[in-house]
Amino acid sequence: MKSRNKQIIVVGDRILLRPDTGGKKSAGGLYLPPSVTEKQEVRGGIVVEVGPGIPLGNPEDDPEPWSQQETAPRYIPLQAEVGDYALYLNKVAVPISVEGIDYVIVPQNAILVLIRDELELNQ
Repeated sequence: MKSRNKQIIVVGDRILLRPDTGGKKSAGGLYLPPSVTEKQEVRGGIVVEVGPGIPLGNPEDDPEPWSQQETAPRYIPLQAEVGDYALYLNKVAVPISVEGIDYVIVPQNAILVLIRDELELNQ
């Protein structure tokens, strides 16, 4: 993800989310400030950037490890896509701020559910 002056590169099986802020109303009509929603165990946010995935080892056992054969790394892709809405476990989220915008970084296994606007059906 590129911002004005910086580029954020997400590595491994991590996902960069822009969390929902407070300002929600409770069922009784009370306004919930951000300090209340930050303490919840499960929070939601929009997927901004996705890492390449879980790295796979090289299945070939090279008998000559000093040889110059370079292979590109391979990854198991992640399920999340940019633009998805994700519910995640707040206790494993790492908050960061880039140019005044708050984000959280979560591993894929902290994502509970993904909500995607459009679903492509293969028929």
